[in-house]
Amino acid sequence: MLRAFVSATLLAVAVLGLTSCGDDDSSGTNGDTAPASIDVSFEGDTVTPNGERVKVDVGQPIELNITADAAGEIHVHSDPEQELEYDEGTSTVTIEPIDQPGVVDVESHDLDAVIVQLEVS
Repeated sequence: MLRAFVSATLLAVAVLGLTSCGDDDSSGTNGDTAPASIDVSFEGDTVTPNGERVKVDVGQPIELNITADAAGEIHVHSDPEQELEYDEGTSTVTIEPIDQPGVVDVESHDLDAVIVQLEVS
């Protein structure tokens, strides 16, 4: 009887231990990834960078550090698509992590220009 109780207790502890390890693995995928930081400058009808490719990881947060002479909007052709507004002066906008590999255009519709192409891998 004691032997069955000890076996059942050890089995329960082992199952709980495995469950705990599984939880640790799943939280480390996106939560620990540092954001990709991209500097963007709007001056008149010019944007820098202008169509350059930037490599980012699947699920990585992306921050655009914007300096602009006027407020505006950025369109991210991700799935789902994202519309991000920025203010005149200096501001930071965050692009939600992209979960599919591929190339995603980030553009200014006001300037009809691609700012960057995110190469997600």
